[in-house]
Amino acid sequence: MYELKTKETESSVLEFLEKVENLKKREDAYKLLDIFTETSGYQAKMWGPSIIGFGTYHYKYESGHEGDAALVGFSPRKAKISLYFATGDNKREELLKNFGKHSKGKACVYINKVADIDVEVLKALINQSVRFLKERYPN
Repeated sequence: MYELKTKETESSVLEFLEKVENLKKREDAYKLLDIFTETSGYQAKMWGPSIIGFGTYHYKYESGHEGDAALVGFSPRKAKISLYFATGDNKREELLKNFGKHSKGKACVYINKVADIDVEVLKALINQSVRFLKERYPN
């Protein structure tokens, strides 16, 4: 059976952030920690070795695959900062139009620094993602 690699852990978020080598990226990570905590209403938890997640939901696909994931999150990676929001939500795409300088992968939104984005749009993205996932996967 498939085993999820990214699970909630008991590791310290603050210890993880203190290990971010780039000082500017570490400062941005602390800003994001405050924004995500305040906006989502959830305390930060480590998911796997490098993702800071907020809240949790249980998903189950038609294929039978199921698991738990963070509602929203971020990771200060070496190249860029990865932001994790719900996928499959058309409102996400609308919000991203006014987000500022970013790029997208299949599941992530990437930014270089917080100064490149509109923090109010970030808050709207967090709220929309939480709302969307709670509606799609009610517990």
